[in-house]
Amino acid sequence: MRVITFNANGIRSAARKGFFTWLAEQNADIVCAQETKAQIHQLPSDPFCPRGYHCHYQDAVRKGYSGVALYARREPDEVRTGLGWPECDTEGRWLEARFGNLSVVSLYLPSGTSGSERQTVKFDFLARLVEPLQAMRASGREFILCGDWNIAHKEIDLKNWRANRDHSGFLPEERAWLDELFGPLGWVDAFRVVNPHPDQYTWWSNRGQAWAKNIGWRIDYQVITPNLAERVRAAAIYREERFSDHAPLIMDYDYSY
Repeated sequence: MRVITFNANGIRSAARKGFFTWLAEQNADIVCAQETKAQIHQLPSDPFCPRGYHCHYQDAVRKGYSGVALYARREPDEVRTGLGWPECDTEGRWLEARFGNLSVVSLYLPSGTSGSERQTVKFDFLARLVEPLQAMRASGREFILCGDWNIAHKEIDLKNWRANRDHSGFLPEERAWLDELFGPLGWVDAFRVVNPHPDQYTWWSNRGQAWAKNIGWRIDYQVITPNLAERVRAAAIYREERFSDHAPLIMDYDYSY
């Protein structure tokens, strides 16, 4: 089972840059996209519902902002949107597709980089997310939470970590929350199951030569329930073309969904 997650930074922009042409060659079973920045009525089926996929979008109420999508080869048994609070549901940040005992989620966590008000929203979102995460773990279902979490976990996960210790995305409180996620809450960072190496990034600033020099951050994840850890077979970050300021994260699982 191949699962791809990708922050498009505008799904229409990514389409113009060749994302869907590339995607057609990837043999992906499930594709999660974030920051679609469009309402579904603005997206014609070609190319925004790729041939051979069942396509689902959750839009933000605000136009040109946030939004998530999920494309699946197999028709989901059920699709759920939102988690029950405005900063999640009206901003289009959670889309879950259920296939038997497996749930795959396209998730876009808030960024706090625009100022203290949005950082407060981000902290509130993280605090509220704990209870649903606990319920998911207790449900007995398997989960793959795909998306842009807007947090680099450890020093290995961004190039200039010393200079960013007091910046949103690498704040001590944010990193401690990921410690909790990958510790007591019992979730697993699937990428690190198979790739422990440095210089593995999924986002690069558009300033300077960040992309060319690989001065980046790893903030896009596939976060999985523990039983799936032994099913992880491969992980890759696609950098041969640039569709967004993020790169697609591709993961293969020995799992039939």
